[in-house]
Amino acid sequence: GGKDRRSGLILTIPLCLEQTSMDELSVTLDYLLSIPSEKCKARGFTVIVDGRKSQWNVVKTVVLMLQNVVPAEVSLVCVVKPDEFWDKKVTHFCFWKEKDRLGFEVILVSANKLTRYIEPCQLTEDFGGTLTYDHMDWLNKRLVFEKFTKESTSLLDELALINNGSDKGNQQEKERSIDLNFLPSVDPETVLQTGHELLSELQQRRFNGSDGGVSWSPMDDELLAQPQVMKLLDSLREQYTRYQEVCRQRSKRTQLEEIQQKVMQVVNWLEGPGSEQLRTQWGIGDSIRASQALQQKHEEIESQHSEWFAVYVELNQQIAALLNAGDEEDLVELKALQQQLSDVCYRQASQLEFRQNLLQAALEFHSVAQDLSQQLDGLLGMLCVDVAPADGASIQQTLKLLEEKLKSVDLGLQGLREKGQSLLDQISNQASWAYGKDVTIENKENVDHIQGVMEDMQLRKQRCEDMVDVRRLKMLQMVQLFKCEEDAAQAVEWLSELLDALLKTHIRLGDDAQETKVLLEKHRKFVDVAQSTYDYGRQLLQATVVLCQSLRCTSRSSGDTLPRLNRVWKQFTLTSEERVQRLETAVAFHLSAEKILQECPEQPEAFNEMEQFDEIEAVGKSLLDRLTVPVVYPDGSEQYFGSPSDMASAAEHIREKMKLVSLKKQQLRQPEVTTPES
Repeated sequence: GGKDRRSGLILTIPLCLEQTSMDELSVTLDYLLSIPSEKCKARGFTVIVDGRKSQWNVVKTVVLMLQNVVPAEVSLVCVVKPDEFWDKKVTHFCFWKEKDRLGFEVILVSANKLTRYIEPCQLTEDFGGTLTYDHMDWLNKRLVFEKFTKESTSLLDELALINNGSDKGNQQEKERSIDLNFLPSVDPETVLQTGHELLSELQQRRFNGSDGGVSWSPMDDELLAQPQVMKLLDSLREQYTRYQEVCRQRSKRTQLEEIQQKVMQVVNWLEGPGSEQLRTQWGIGDSIRASQALQQKHEEIESQHSEWFAVYVELNQQIAALLNAGDEEDLVELKALQQQLSDVCYRQASQLEFRQNLLQAALEFHSVAQDLSQQLDGLLGMLCVDVAPADGASIQQTLKLLEEKLKSVDLGLQGLREKGQSLLDQISNQASWAYGKDVTIENKENVDHIQGVMEDMQLRKQRCEDMVDVRRLKMLQMVQLFKCEEDAAQAVEWLSELLDALLKTHIRLGDDAQETKVLLEKHRKFVDVAQSTYDYGRQLLQATVVLCQSLRCTSRSSGDTLPRLNRVWKQFTLTSEERVQRLETAVAFHLSAEKILQECPEQPEAFNEMEQFDEIEAVGKSLLDRLTVPVVYPDGSEQYFGSPSDMASAAEHIREKMKLVSLKKQQLRQPEVTTPES
């Protein structure tokens, strides 16, 4: 890829320590010199013989061999000498002696001084240059190029032979079958793809030399004949297009003959054995099992038809493809075949579909009838069992289930009538597919069976409705009873939740008198809510007793709920009273403390009596002691307000205010102490 200062190509011959085969080297040079164009060869070559790893005799033989291999193209031979130089006299004498006979100049130079004769940007790194060169990459691309050239040339010959032979024998092939080999030795698509990839690589792969050198490529147009690739691709595309047309024409003629044969096979079977199978199937069955058996038999008939219908679909696609080709001479015959095939297949498919729909409608009718019969049996069984619910939820669930079953029966009977009428309509139309056979007797039996099933289901449904009305009245009364019991129990739960909330959340005593009064007012409203809940529960329990007497039954909750309600209310009352006492004590404490703390310190006469401070401390200590005392219930159990940390927080606010009062007291005493000393 490198060029000398005359734009001639640089040919590098690396020699190694191993024995160098001159024959192989000669063949390699012949091959490399065959690559450049004649125009490029005319500019001459500069040959670099890298003898740093070889003997002088080998280098001399290679230089002399260049005279025969590259006779007129070599303008300069640079022999790169090793560090341990050969005998100077010998080498100088030999080159000088052969100079006139060789016809080109030979110089002996060190690798680091090679740039005197060739620009560094045109030398590879081995010789101290900056030219980027990957020999394996070049070799791989070259192999691809040669493979493509060989395959494309061979493929062009084969395609031309096939295309020309097809043109000459086109008229004869219409009269007789000619066995020609339409398959080339290699795949044209693969060769074309390889060529396009190679061309793309040639056009896109570029390298820039160092120091702003001229752009060059290891597979430059001059080296790999880029126009040759483009020319081969154009020729391949042209021949391959002709080859595809030849194959298409031959394939179309072969398809036409096969289509004609297959069309007659399909028509003959559908009009013969296929039609005979349908003539023997007319019943609909009198149960699910009978309908399923007939349906299974019909599926077997359909399975046999499906194989022929698949052939029909394939043939129709093939005929459509040939019609799209637009050959006038085949259009009439193809359309006639297509019409004949479509008429027979559609007629047979319609008969199969009608029979399948009839059997499916019969199966659905029998399925609905069986489901409705089971629903009526379940509803009757439910009505025959006495009502013994466990609670209000279960009685409501039972009543809801009863209504749902009755509604389901109504829907089922309506669906049965719709299915039956649809089936009767199809049976009335069955005569149009009878192929001349009288099916009146079979149709009458089927009609009588369908009507009999619908009448029987109507009578059973009416009997169940009468029983449901009686059962519904009794269950509604029981629902009211259980509802009162559940609501009374719920009132107990609500009251318990209020008690729990009072103990766990009603803890704060307020930071001042105003806040404490607000808490006290909220607590009174809270107690009013609890009182309403208790009264509501008492009323419900009284209603429960009345309903039990009316239904002549014993209530589960009348003897249990009332004691629970009274017990929880008693606990709530005690807890509420304790809360009120604490809040009232806190109000008194805050009012007194705030009054003392807000007095003006310049008026000591207002605090002559220290009893006020003592009273405040006594109230505060009393309040702190009350915070540590639990609420004791009649059954002996105890409950504290909130958690220990909550109580500690409430007590801390009291202690802080007591400290402020104590500090105020000390400040007032201070003048009394200091005055005598002064």
